[in-house]
Amino acid sequence: MQKLYSNKKYIAIFVMPAFIAFLCIGVVPLFITGYYGLFDYNGIGEKTFLGLKNYIDLFTEDPQFIKAIINSFILAGASLFIQLPISFILAVTLARGVKGEGFFRTIYFVPVVISSMVIGQLFTRIFNSEGLFNGLLGLIGIHTTQAWLADSSTAFIATVVPAVWQSIGYHMLIMYAGIKNISPDYYEAARIDGATGIKATIKITLPLLAPVIKMCVTFALVGSLRAFDLIYVMTGGGPNHASEVPATLMYSNLFTKGVYGYGSAQAFFIVFECLFFSLIINRIFKKAEDNASMI
Repeated sequence: MQKLYSNKKYIAIFVMPAFIAFLCIGVVPLFITGYYGLFDYNGIGEKTFLGLKNYIDLFTEDPQFIKAIINSFILAGASLFIQLPISFILAVTLARGVKGEGFFRTIYFVPVVISSMVIGQLFTRIFNSEGLFNGLLGLIGIHTTQAWLADSSTAFIATVVPAVWQSIGYHMLIMYAGIKNISPDYYEAARIDGATGIKATIKITLPLLAPVIKMCVTFALVGSLRAFDLIYVMTGGGPNHASEVPATLMYSNLFTKGVYGYGSAQAFFIVFECLFFSLIINRIFKKAEDNASMI
């Protein structure tokens, strides 16, 4: 068996099916999308070669796309600085052992398994003029019939709320598993030295959890940059393109307007953007991961 594992020929044979599937499903469609982005093409007729014009127009001739990128960065910021800290606090609290730990862990994870379409419809009703949100405001003396999703100044922020809320339990469960995997001996040694509570969390939990936090940051950031379903269900990118993100604009160009070449350029940019920021996150966390492996 050891000989089998050390034989590169056998390793290549076992890896080859997954590698071929990855090429066919992931890599080849990506390059085809990038290729179509070089043309003026409606998906059916003749292609007219434009070179990099579609990619240049994304940033020079399309203010809606620039606005969509800014919106995706706002969503990413909310995910990184609101969603992940809440997930971490919940994970630390549950991992320390509370009554009903399993129950709370399940409850927090429930939104993750609910369809985004269902959540989108739910929050559409919460934020309408006679919805729950206005009702709660009325309880504290703020009486309004504001239709939050129909106002261009509030529509996008209203879509950020469910997007952040839905994935809190997902990241919490990943961090919870990581914290549970940390040896109790570290905390015992810290307790002897007088480091407990918040100090132990900062000095022990955070450094040792660096690989897990890196994974959560990557998932949160990439998920925000390619967000589509919740926003599409709640606003469709409106009103007046106020809540557009790159994926909703791409969908509109590809399947509504039939601008296949330009939509493909947008799709390729989304993939490139996600890859670029993933590499940056890896660089940022590299030293922290090295330090964690040395403890």
